[in-house]
This record gives sequence, structure tokens and C-alpha cells, in this order.
Amino acid sequence: MAKMPLLSSFLLLLISLLSLTTAEIKTLTISADSRPMILFEKFGFTHTGHVTISVSSVSVSASSSVPNPNPSRLGFFLLSEESLLQVLVEIQQNPNFCVLDSHYIFRLFNFRDLSPPPQSLFNQSYPVTAPNEYSLFFANCAPESQVSMNVRTEVYNLDRDGSKDFLSAGLTQLPTLFFLFSITYIAFLGIWIYVCVTNKRSVHRIHLLMAGLLLMKALNLIFAAEDKHVVKVTGTPHGWDVLFYIFQFIRVVLLFTVIVLIGTGWSFLKPFLQEKEKKVLMIVIPLQVLANVASVVIGETGPFIKDWVTWNQMFLLVDIICCCAIIFPIVWSIRSLRETSKTDGKAARNLAKLTLFRQFYIVVIGYLYFTRIVVFALKTIAAYKYQWVSNAAEETASLAFYLVIFYMFRPVERNEYFALDEDEEEAAELALRDEEFEL
Repeated sequence: MAKMPLLSSFLLLLISLLSLTTAEIKTLTISADSRPMILFEKFGFTHTGHVTISVSSVSVSASSSVPNPNPSRLGFFLLSEESLLQVLVEIQQNPNFCVLDSHYIFRLFNFRDLSPPPQSLFNQSYPVTAPNEYSLFFANCAPESQVSMNVRTEVYNLDRDGSKDFLSAGLTQLPTLFFLFSITYIAFLGIWIYVCVTNKRSVHRIHLLMAGLLLMKALNLIFAAEDKHVVKVTGTPHGWDVLFYIFQFIRVVLLFTVIVLIGTGWSFLKPFLQEKEKKVLMIVIPLQVLANVASVVIGETGPFIKDWVTWNQMFLLVDIICCCAIIFPIVWSIRSLRETSKTDGKAARNLAKLTLFRQFYIVVIGYLYFTRIVVFALKTIAAYKYQWVSNAAEETASLAFYLVIFYMFRPVERNEYFALDEDEEEAAELALRDEEFEL
């Protein structure tokens, strides 16, 4: 039996806890792979669940020390979330333990069941009668062996009418959820256009960018809904995922750009950007390109590729850098306004601006914290049947963020930027003197 390194055990735990992409029909090619464990899918099954696996062109190359690997030491199995810890304990207690011998797994087949060479193929469908979230693994317990094969996986649940539902039990509600939010953003865009037309004299270029952001968000959700619906019905996106990724990229870049530009006060406080503010944009936009490339790789491949964990780590690192970078322009604006308030004699106006920017800072921090930490926690702790709740929470938080920001910086004749009451000038000076507006 092959030795299962402790590092592989922890990697097994890490990958199994990660939120994977939507399961669908996938055709994969494994070439000269020596990994002891390969994760293919993670799927929430109902009591009508099925998993179909087809393998072909199977070949196992062994070392000179073990020229003929035991075919029963290579095979596929399902592992539930509840059984994961027990399997890890077994591996830690016996380093030579083969996971295919565990009593906690649902064995599907091993290479002894393959048709004899030269065909070396297998095709079988298995019912999953115990509802749960399972991970589909391939295990290689043959020492120093490498496996090459073509694998086709198909995981689904049956609806009441007998049709196949290729979305996990906790994600089957996503098409409806995304469509409802897209309708909400279309209505939001209509209201925003009305506000801009009504207050044409107060409209700045940033308000047009904000309108574009709403449009991209609505289109992104529409194509997300269609992508999930097509996958749900057919098992493959049929090109809708391309449109989804395109508009997701445009939407994310626009969102970070709008936050940076609002934070700098561009177009409504000043007509140009300072050099350091331009550098922030020049850092954020390329990083977002990289983050979206990583997102596409993660979404369109899966954990079976060797560098899948690396792409996830890259995406997380880039996202954190971008979230930190967009905070700097807001802090710079607050400090600049604070310094200006000491010399220009417009205390009331400066106090209003400082208050607004501090509120904007708090809202941005709260939004980033919720969507990066709270949503991830929901994905981790929620039962597999309620995975859609994290998506609903993320979209609700995003909608609330958009509503607050668009209301704060709406084009009106007299908003907080231009409010100036001479009777309150002395009180504003006292407030600026007493409150440092430090973050």
C-alpha cells in the first residue's frame, strides 16, 4: 500500500472545505499523474441523486521496483463531509493506509473492473440514496505509479417529473435568485436615470460611470441566471459562461474604479486626479484583470488540475490587495479636507464633506468585510441544502451598498457637498476643532 503523506491529508481537508464551482457534465484528461488523491467534483445530492463515471484510454506506468501495480489499489469513491474527519484520522494513525480500504467511503469502482486491454474502459451509473454533500475522488494507492486516463463525470439529481437537475441541491435556486436581483437592478437603473435627468445641472461624469456600473451589474446577473439555468437543465453552459465572465470582469473593474474615483472626489470636487491617485487605478485595474483570469481558471477547470489551489491562492491574494488599495484614496481625501478646513474659512462646507467621506469610508469597509469574510463564513457553516443563502446574502449586501452609495452621491442641487449655512458656520468650526476625523 502506498504511503499517504501527511501534507496530502491536510490538502484533502483544505480542498474539500473549499467552495467549488457548479457541478456539470465534464470531460477531463489526466496525464501521467502521480498524486495519491484527485478531487473531481463536490455535489449536494438529494435522495434521487446519481453519479455517472466513464473512463477510457487508461494506462498505469509503474516504477522498476513495482512493475505491476495492483489494479484494486486505484479507484474512484465518494466521501461525505461528515466522514472526512474519520478518514483523515485513519490516514494519520496508519501512514500506509489506503483510503480505498476505509469503511467511511462510498466505493464506486477500481481498475480491476476495467475491461481488459487494449480497451481499458469503464462506464457505470450509481444511485446515491443517502442525501448529503459528497466529494468525488480518485485514489492512487499504488507505489510510485502514474495514471493517464480520460474521465467523463456526470452528477445530478432527478426532479419529480424525472428530468435531470445538474445543479447541486443547495444551488438549484440560483437561476431564480439571480434573475430577481437583475430585475431589481434594472429598476434601480431606471430610477437613477430619472434622478440624473431631473437634476441635469448637477450631473457629473462620475454619475454617468455609476449608471454604467448599474447596467453592467444587471447584465452580469442576467447572464449568471441564464448560465445557471442552462447548466441546471443540460449540464453544460453552452457558451453562456463566456458572457457571464465578460460582464463580470467589466462590472468588477467598474466597481473598483467608481469607488476609487468617488474616494478621490473626481469630477464633483476636482476635475483631475493627482499622480498618486492615478497610480492606485493603474495598480487596481491590472490586478483585477489578473483576478478575473484566476476566476475563469477556477470556474472552468476544477480541483482536478494540479495548480488549482495555487490559482485560488492567487485570486485571494489579488482580491485582498485590491480591497486595501481602494481605501487609500478615501483616507487621502479625508486628510486633505481636514488640512484645507484649517485655512479656507469654509468650516460648514468642509465639515459636511468630511462627514460624508467618513461615512463613505465606513460603508466601503463594511461592504468589503461582509462580502469577503461573512459570506465566506456562511458558505463554510451553512448546510449543503442552503448554499444559496450565501449567494443571497452577498447579493443583498451588494444591493444595500449600491443603494447607500448612490444615495450619498446622487446629483442634487444642494447635497452635503454644497450645503452651506452661515448660521452654522461657527458651530462647524467648533466641530472641526474638537473632532479630528482620524481613522
